[in-house]
Amino acid sequence: MVNPERFLQDLQDLRRFGAAGVGKGVVRPAYSDADMAARDWLAERMDAAGLHVQCDAMGNLFGLAGAPSLLLGSHSDSQPQGGWLDGALGVVAALEVARASVEAGGPAISVVSFQDEEGRFGVTTGSNVWSGGLSLGDADELLDHDGVTLGSARQAVGDRVTGAVDPAQFTGFVELHIEQGATLDSAGERIGVVTDIVGIRDRVITLTGQQNHAGTTAMALRRDAFQGLVAYSSRLNDRLRNVVTPQSVWTIGHVSVAPNASSIVPGEVRFSMQWRDGDPVRLARMEAVIDEVLSEVAAEMELGVEKGPLLGLEPVAMDAGLRARLEAGAEAVAPGRWRTMPSGALHDATNVARLMPVAMLFVPSIGGISHAFDEDTAEPDLVAGLRVLAHAAGLNA
Repeated sequence: MVNPERFLQDLQDLRRFGAAGVGKGVVRPAYSDADMAARDWLAERMDAAGLHVQCDAMGNLFGLAGAPSLLLGSHSDSQPQGGWLDGALGVVAALEVARASVEAGGPAISVVSFQDEEGRFGVTTGSNVWSGGLSLGDADELLDHDGVTLGSARQAVGDRVTGAVDPAQFTGFVELHIEQGATLDSAGERIGVVTDIVGIRDRVITLTGQQNHAGTTAMALRRDAFQGLVAYSSRLNDRLRNVVTPQSVWTIGHVSVAPNASSIVPGEVRFSMQWRDGDPVRLARMEAVIDEVLSEVAAEMELGVEKGPLLGLEPVAMDAGLRARLEAGAEAVAPGRWRTMPSGALHDATNVARLMPVAMLFVPSIGGISHAFDEDTAEPDLVAGLRVLAHAAGLNA
């Protein structure tokens, strides 16, 4: 049987690594000192639970039971300014279920904390490499927003690497996560069983104009890269209306202006362009509109355009068998207070689906807040998620 008190204490202990802000914030980006210290702590807990600890070249951390085993987990890195539960909940809950199973002589349960799920260098990079969607060599060339390569950053893993971990030893993967939206919280429900995960496209775009004096350059003569971004964003919103559904989303989330000085007309702007949808055909149609608008604005304003590599993942449906086990667990733990639902956020389960059956479950996010220091979930809901996960893994929760 799982131990809720031990589980909640482990969650609090993990939060200490990178704790920030006045609430329960965490700053633990991939390969940072806080991230590597957290992985060392997790490795110690896995070992103490009777699991065999292994770490691959990317820094993906595994606690292995005997093969074949069910794999549970998520990630323990955070957004640049994130919350204490995003990813961490799934890892710590997996650890508790595996530990409880060892203590009870139950089924073999393995645990994973994937690296760089939050995309410092791309899109769920650690699980993408492990699942074969991206080679380690190509991953090493990816850059973060400061121009650091992944290959350079992952040197922090150092002598922790034990070698590759064979996915063939796992029968499936189940990931517990906070919802990161307001659906469950608004409805007063405790569990969401995921039906499918949306697809995503992500790339970095650079617009290049002419850097010039802000006081002497007439407006009609300017090739202002930032104004190019403003025009592009405004026009894109209008043009996508005929392509998308209410569930489609697109975001310009990171912008870097050069030289970023008040008296200089910006000569360059570099920005992220991300879009998500559950339909791969619609994702492609959105891409076509994005490219068309970009070309139009660049031509009209005499701006150069450079598009970085297109990163992304396809929409993924959850495995029917594993999903049924989660639904049975949800009804046992929270009768009448659960639902099936899609995931608008991306997760490692998308990549792992290349290798084995996958499933996911959600617990409520208070106020629908995530990727922020204010992210939180009520303790009874955290424990409910743990119990549903244990039930699906074949334990008496």
